[in-house]
Amino acid sequence: MTTATERTTARLEHVNVTVSDPERTAAMLQDLFDWNVRWKGDSMNGGQSIHVGTEDQYLAIYCPGNVPTSGESSYAIAGGLNHIAVVVDDLDAMATRVRAAGFEPDNFGDYEPGRRFYFWDHDNVEYEVVSY
Repeated sequence: MTTATERTTARLEHVNVTVSDPERTAAMLQDLFDWNVRWKGDSMNGGQSIHVGTEDQYLAIYCPGNVPTSGESSYAIAGGLNHIAVVVDDLDAMATRVRAAGFEPDNFGDYEPGRRFYFWDHDNVEYEVVSY
């Protein structure tokens, strides 16, 4: 059992997602969320990684040397990534930006603890956009 003196504060730094085209995904994240590229370079298996986000947190966008293909729904696979949630101040403005980028916001909800919608990107990665 952990005692109070042994506990530490933890925060999420990044999530690593495999995509088909890291440049395209990085550009989408920059355009939609006004994020910056923090780092970019070669990575394992002859691949490329791009870290896109803020000073404190980011998405690591990875593509191996061989472009991956989509499989089953992540919701049906143990260990699957179900969605990435991003908090915004103005949900309606973000829905407009998502549509302008060529994606379709759906599953709008207004329930505790906030308003939200979801959209799928070109690699079938689901994003939740929420406003509290």
